[in-house]
Order: sequence, then structure tokens, then C-alpha cells
Amino acid sequence: MREQVISELERTGVPFTVNAPMHTYTTWKIGGRCDLIVFPRTIEEISAAVRILNAEAVPWMVIGKGSNMLVSDEGFRGAVLRLAGEWDTASFNEDGVLAGGGFSLITLSLQAAKHGFAGLEFAGGIPGTVGGAVCMNAGAHGSDVSQILSRAFVMDEKGDAFWLKARDLAFSYRESVLQRKPWIVLKALFSLSRGDRLTIAENTKRYKEKRMRTQPLKQPSCGSVFRNPLPLFAAEILESCGLKGYSIGGAQISGLHANFIVNTGGATADDVRALIRLAQARAKQERGVDLVTEVKFVGFSSE
Repeated sequence: MREQVISELERTGVPFTVNAPMHTYTTWKIGGRCDLIVFPRTIEEISAAVRILNAEAVPWMVIGKGSNMLVSDEGFRGAVLRLAGEWDTASFNEDGVLAGGGFSLITLSLQAAKHGFAGLEFAGGIPGTVGGAVCMNAGAHGSDVSQILSRAFVMDEKGDAFWLKARDLAFSYRESVLQRKPWIVLKALFSLSRGDRLTIAENTKRYKEKRMRTQPLKQPSCGSVFRNPLPLFAAEILESCGLKGYSIGGAQISGLHANFIVNTGGATADDVRALIRLAQARAKQERGVDLVTEVKFVGFSSE
């Protein structure tokens, strides 16, 4: 990492770590080291970090909880921004909640239920952060972020921040315009409706218990690997191809849910990528379906 970048970050007081092991920041527990990981806590810090990195032509990316991400075994030659401070908070009012991009989506769902707000029950078992959920239009149980998002406060690649309305994000199934722009979701304003606390809590609990029964949540994974090729389901396709439980190295297509690849211990990024490619090839060969990943590949020269 360039000495000038380190010097400038130290001058601005932005917390950072050099030569950081990415496996500690991803839900797959896989990945080599990145040159630098920065933990901006305020609008001033994140803007300063982006401008410093840009000035020195250092590649950078943003992560939340590290789900839906496969970092190569060689790591990432650049800087990683991980939102902290005010970006890891949430505040409720009479109309809903304003949540930071680094706030846990699962925690937000549970807090909404506690406050008697309906609308976030579907998110009770989705790993990751609010920022990632907005970017990916995360969803489950017939609902998704696009149905409750009012506005998002984002920062562009130059370090300028502004509000966007939900309609500006061009939401579709697991898609938004944010996936095609290097922008950062700093905050999200969700419009929620008041409801019966007991009913909301029961629905949230029911969704969570279903996930516990049907998904390998006790093993390291990225969440769902493939988007569902609606009206079909990726898990059903892979199961019909006989891939449940299939392993390459330490990576395994879960025997509980075939759209999850789990790290059974010591899995490498190459193991996971090889298993993804195998699953795609078999789905195409046996079912004529092109499976598209939800996973972002980081640090792979061929991706």
C-alpha cells in the first residue's frame, strides 16, 4: 500500500488496518489478504477515504457483513471500506426506520418487530447489511426491499453524497442500478406500517424457524449462491441434478439446501468457484437452465 495513502488516512483520523485477512470479514470464512481495510465512521471520514484512494489510484470496494462475496485465495490488491460508527445504527420514528448501510439486516428485522412495525418480517434470516440488501434488492417469503424502501442516501465514486428515491434505483428481482455503479449505500429510509406486536413477532419467528430447518445456517456460507430462475428455484434444479452433498475440497453443496455452498472446514476460494462452475454446467446440461450467481467475485483475475 502506498505510503502516501497511509499518511493521509492517519492525518484524517480514519481507522484502518493494513494487510488484513479477508477470511475474517466474509461469511464464507474464505479469502486472502487485502492491502488495506478502512472503517469510516462519519460522512467526513468516508468522503475523505474515497478521495484519498482515488487521488492515489488505489482500487477500492465496500463490504458489509461479507455475505454474497467470494474473495480469492490471493486476496484483493486494493482497499476495502467497511462501514462503522453512525453507519452501523438505526433509529425508529412514527413512520418507519432510518438505518445505516452497515447495520445488520437481521437485527433490523428483529428491532422492527419489537417496535411493532410490520414490513421487515421477511428479512429475519437474511445475512448481510442494510446497504447490501438495498443494492441487491434482498428478499424472501414474497417480499423484498423494493416494497418498503422510501429513499437511500448514497455516495458516488467521487465522494459526493445525495439522496435517491426508491424509483431512481430501478429495482427488479435481486437487481438495482447500484450493482452497476460503484456507489455506497450510507443510509436507507424504510416506510413501515404499524401492526400488532404479537402477530409481527410470530411471523418473524416463523420465518426464522423455517430458515433454521431448511438452510445450513450453522455452517459458513454466503447465503444463496444462485438467483432463482423464476418461476423455477435454483435449489430444486440442483437437487434434481443429484448435486446435494457434492463436494470439491472443503466446499460442499449443502445436503440441507442445494442453493447453499458451505465451507466444511478449510475450503479455498478455488474450491468454491469450481463447485459453482460445476453446478452451472450441470444445470445447463441436464435442465437447460443458465444459473446466474448472486455472488460477487473479488480478486479473481478471470472474473
